[in-house]
Amino acid sequence: MKFGRSISSIGILCFVLILQGCFTANSNAAEQPAKQATPSPAPQPAAEPKGPAPKIYFENTLYDFGPVAPKSSNTCEFKFENRGSAVLEINDISKTCGCTVPELEKKTYTPGEKGAIKITYNADPSAGPRTRHLYVFSNDPANPRVELTIKAIIAEKVAFEPEKLEFMLKSKSAGEVDLKIRSLDGKPFSVTKFEATSNAITADFDPNHKAPEIVLKTKVDSQKSRAIANGRVEIGLTHPECDKITVPFSILSRLRSDPPAINIINAEPGKAVQKEIWILSNYDEDFEIASVESKEKNIKVVSREKMGNRYKLALEIMPPDVKVSVRIVTDVLSVSTKDGEKVDIACRIFFQQSKPK
Repeated sequence: MKFGRSISSIGILCFVLILQGCFTANSNAAEQPAKQATPSPAPQPAAEPKGPAPKIYFENTLYDFGPVAPKSSNTCEFKFENRGSAVLEINDISKTCGCTVPELEKKTYTPGEKGAIKITYNADPSAGPRTRHLYVFSNDPANPRVELTIKAIIAEKVAFEPEKLEFMLKSKSAGEVDLKIRSLDGKPFSVTKFEATSNAITADFDPNHKAPEIVLKTKVDSQKSRAIANGRVEIGLTHPECDKITVPFSILSRLRSDPPAINIINAEPGKAVQKEIWILSNYDEDFEIASVESKEKNIKVVSREKMGNRYKLALEIMPPDVKVSVRIVTDVLSVSTKDGEKVDIACRIFFQQSKPK
């Protein structure tokens, strides 16, 4: 009996020791802080070159022109020095814009020698801030590429209003619009030239008259404007920083079509397509159609009906026989009135493409 009790006591003692060991291990684990992620090593600076080496140093790497005139030519310099102990070689000067032109007298510079990069900046024609970059590549082992930056604010020197000439034609008379041209810096100027697309717009001016502000009375040529609805006017000036301005114009014609163009999708050669268009007056004027012609003879007028101050045209469009490779054929339907007005309606015929086998 005593032997059995001894074995039992030994077993209980072992069990208690095991539990104590587990508790101690867990306590130690809880007391230890969580492991932190090992931080990435900080980037190391470039090692100093062994032996003699060139070192390029720029006094400034940014040049700000401030306000400049549109399309003006502006120059600046970036001065540098070889502060190293070996010959400096400028290998290349690259640019991100064709408006900047760099100039360098030579490519090699001895220790202590100074040089300069001359930059010519040709300003854009439109107003607003600009930033341009150039990159200087050399044999400096510690700084092989240097970025140069130029800035400018392109400021208009001459303004005009309206920004677009819009003409309304009334009956047989041509529309007129006043164009005001003003010097923003107060410098007087004169008008030397006035040219419009197709000579559809005209204006009288005195090339000997100088003033900070000039008003031109522009008007439409009633005959020449029939062939054009949009264009631009180029006006020559004697302003010292603005030799010309360009003004867009539009002329609201007397006639229009609805829809303005005809499109045939998935056409089949020889298979006619029916379409309907309206010819209307932009000024609610009465008119009579004299003729309707198809330039390529692909469009035929089936019927023509006048309804008040407009016409309804029923058309039959015949897609011509074409080669398999042809995807589109164009035509123009010209509608002319008895008083000489004309409206052209573009017609585009898109052919069905056979699927590859």
